[in-house]
Amino acid sequence: MATAIQTRGILSLPFKPIGVRRSLLHPSHGLKLRLFSSAKHRQHLPVLSQKSQSFEPGISISHKVRSNQFLCKAEAAYAGEGDTAKEIAAASVTTLKKIIPLGLMFFCILFNYTILRDTKDVLVVTAKGSSAEIIPFLKTWVNLPMAIGFMLLYTKLSNLLSKKALFYTVIIPFILYFGAFGFVMYPLSNYIHPEALADKLLATLGPRFMGPLAILRIWSFCLFYVMAELWGSVVISVLFWGFANQITTVDEAKKFYPLFGLGANVALIFSGRTVKYFSNLRKNLGPGVDGWAVSLKAMMSIVVGMGLAICFLYWWVNTYVPLPERSQKKKNKPKMGTMESLKFLVSSPYIRDLATLVVAYGISINLVEVTWKSKLKAQFPSPNEYSAFMGDFSTCTGIATFTMMLLSRYVFDKYGWGVAAKITPTVLLLTGVAFFSLILFGGPFAPLVAKLGMTPLLAAVYVGALQNIFSKSAKYSLFDPCKEMAYIPLDEDTKVKGKAAIDVVCNPLGKSGGALIQQFMILSFGSLANSTPYLGMILLVIVTAWLAAAKSLEGQFNALRSEEELEKEMERASSVKIPVVSQDEGSLGESSSSSPEKSAPTNM
Repeated sequence: MATAIQTRGILSLPFKPIGVRRSLLHPSHGLKLRLFSSAKHRQHLPVLSQKSQSFEPGISISHKVRSNQFLCKAEAAYAGEGDTAKEIAAASVTTLKKIIPLGLMFFCILFNYTILRDTKDVLVVTAKGSSAEIIPFLKTWVNLPMAIGFMLLYTKLSNLLSKKALFYTVIIPFILYFGAFGFVMYPLSNYIHPEALADKLLATLGPRFMGPLAILRIWSFCLFYVMAELWGSVVISVLFWGFANQITTVDEAKKFYPLFGLGANVALIFSGRTVKYFSNLRKNLGPGVDGWAVSLKAMMSIVVGMGLAICFLYWWVNTYVPLPERSQKKKNKPKMGTMESLKFLVSSPYIRDLATLVVAYGISINLVEVTWKSKLKAQFPSPNEYSAFMGDFSTCTGIATFTMMLLSRYVFDKYGWGVAAKITPTVLLLTGVAFFSLILFGGPFAPLVAKLGMTPLLAAVYVGALQNIFSKSAKYSLFDPCKEMAYIPLDEDTKVKGKAAIDVVCNPLGKSGGALIQQFMILSFGSLANSTPYLGMILLVIVTAWLAAAKSLEGQFNALRSEEELEKEMERASSVKIPVVSQDEGSLGESSSSSPEKSAPTNM
């Protein structure tokens, strides 16, 4: 019977229970002493291993081995505690050495972009012989070809140069150009602009072609306009985000990339104040001094200084921060041509509705923005006054977007995707109707506006500014997240192909669609002012289609989400398994919840 009892494992009675108890409960074998004693003292402690045969009789060998393994693991954990803490601290320092310079780079890049964006509009809209009607022609026939040419050149250089050399090769010409424009090209603009030739062509072709001919008349200002646009698309999208994705891990990106969005709006606020300050320098200058030239030199000096700071931060990160290890496996990305993208857009109702959202936003914002800038020039014809107003506009846009980003999470949690997707077109529609109403029916509103101390023109400028501020803040905080979230419930093939199709077709179509409509209206009706009623009607139609597509997409999005949740529930239900304990494991020792019948000796 004794033999039978010994084979039952740890629940059996040993031959020498008192001796075993003394051996197991000896202070030198305790876990507390092993964990909290000094390393020197632990060297003299007896260590049990699987190879050791000095076990007390009556104790299961498997139990002794498992107990010894637990003690050894605890001892190893104690020994590695200090190393783990050091590794965590080192990783945190390395992360901060990447994130802080990246945040400063992003601030400098967006600070410059706000100054350049406000300045480019002042130059081309307020120049002699030009107006806001130049913008649609400039975007279509100058900006787009130069952007395509630059990307072809960038692709060629990326095959010839290292990443570091490519970064400096791209950004340094921007810095040199903006410095040269402020101190050389603008002071010489009266000598390098072919105004006599432009006047002769305008007399021959008629006033309808004032927009296209203005590109020739003020070609250096148009070049500045294009370079400022390229700074936004190249330096921000290509250089900065390419570098950030290169040196950060996925976990770091999830944690810190949203903070970059908030930091962008902080840069917008500060740069708007900077533009406002330097635009008001003219008030303190003597008569006969070109106040806009002085302001332009000061702002371009800041742009150059920020550009050099960007180069320094890039050099510092590459010199002192180790890059994360990347997988060498390359992923095949689907490449779709324009016709293939169009076919895919037409074949999928879900992708078609999503494409409608993207195109509608691009057209709508362009229709209102250009009309607003034409009224802005009429209210503020001086470059300094125009620039000061744009500085205030940028500051207000930054504050509104910052606030909307903080509130967007509440909107998504409380009301869901559908309401969030409809906020942007609703805001654009309401403010757009108010803006065009003040332009078209300024007479009836004149008494009411006069009580507020404004003219109908000034009221239209303010309403147009509010329209742009709220539309852009809603776009950045709600429309963009909604667009990206709409891809999530799709299957992998539709998700990848749909995004490729929208990137190839819809983004350029949305940006250039509004410009093409305005060009047709200007050439047909003679001016932007004459075509304003028709632009308002087109805006109403486009926003209505936008809201209909958002409603349709909401139903499809919620249906896909429900299917996805149901599939997850079914997968979780099918993955539940009943654990099966093997005979060997059961012989080593059952848990306290096991039935007494199974643990009792059968041969008693």
